[in-house]
Amino acid sequence: MHIHLDLVGGISGDMFIGALLDCFPEQREGLAEIIEAAGFADLVDLHHEVTGDGVLTGTHFKVMAGATAEGHDHRHYSDIKQKISDSALDSFTKDVALGIFQLIAEAEAKVHGKDIDQVAFHEVGAWDSIADIVCAASLISSVGVSSWSVHSLPLGRGQVEAAHGRLPVPAPATSLLLEGFEFYDDGIEGERITPTGAAILKYLAPVPGIPEGVKLNCSGYGFGTKKFTGISNVLRMLVFGTDQDIGWDSDQVLALEFEVDDQTAEELAAALEKTRAMEGVIDVIQSVVFAKKGRQSTSIRVLARPAIERELTEYCFNVTSTLGIRRRLTTRSILRRSEFTVSHEGKDYRVKVAMRPGGLTAKVEMDDLPVDTDVRQLLEALALKKYREDNE
Repeated sequence: MHIHLDLVGGISGDMFIGALLDCFPEQREGLAEIIEAAGFADLVDLHHEVTGDGVLTGTHFKVMAGATAEGHDHRHYSDIKQKISDSALDSFTKDVALGIFQLIAEAEAKVHGKDIDQVAFHEVGAWDSIADIVCAASLISSVGVSSWSVHSLPLGRGQVEAAHGRLPVPAPATSLLLEGFEFYDDGIEGERITPTGAAILKYLAPVPGIPEGVKLNCSGYGFGTKKFTGISNVLRMLVFGTDQDIGWDSDQVLALEFEVDDQTAEELAAALEKTRAMEGVIDVIQSVVFAKKGRQSTSIRVLARPAIERELTEYCFNVTSTLGIRRRLTTRSILRRSEFTVSHEGKDYRVKVAMRPGGLTAKVEMDDLPVDTDVRQLLEALALKKYREDNE
């Protein structure tokens, strides 16, 4: 499943949740259990209702502070992290919620020049905002989306009231979170993207385009509270899928390509090894080519997640001698796979099982095999047997 986000009015935590609930109404009843598992049942109340503005109809979701919620609206990142980690939430929801909060904390730490654990959230620290992120995390982990996309984002104009006083739109932390995204200015005053909305976008790492071979299943609208002149304040969600399970998944990857002919082999090898180790880089491929004047050169292709395009391009310019980098976004098909640990004669071996259209295949991690061994076929057979037993 692929979801495209269309920021008609903008995006906030409640707009994101409202749009998801509009597309997946069966998820509505489960949110109360999520809030209880998080330990917020006495602190917040959830409200969601079908609403409209005379032009569009969708879902308006709102978290209201409960009667027992504390009066102050600021909490330290370390306290929020501890509360979520200690909660009864499932591990997937915990991971997503902590990931979103960490992104906000990193941005706030940079804005205020503090260590991340010293960051105190203000607006995002209120119980209703914390519950927004937990609910969003639960939906992200449960609806089964394999990829997300978004086009350019509305910039907004003017200033917004915050705990630190009046801030320009987009707010400083929001701007940091959205570095690398494309924007447009439609001339409409007001904050269009909240810090929570920006953190959700950053976490999802959406690509610019919709994958090939998918069909539109449904659409939904999440309404915001603010009113804008001449435009519906909604986040539109387009849900895409395929008619049937084709046996593999699809996503989009970034390909950066360039040539180097004036850097020593030793320096280039070290640079590419560091590039390969970057978070978000999938692979680095190099080959020998002949360039202008018949000079032998190295052609390099770096495959990576689209979200790190700017960071990766800057890094390649800094660690190699290239003067130009070509870039393209491409769709790839990915076989579903599982990794198992198989024990044999007191030693553990990692084995990958791939689900190919013609059947299952297994391959032992070569780094785990001794140089002189003939147990490879046995280990792969054991892994296939384990996979079949686990999936009966």
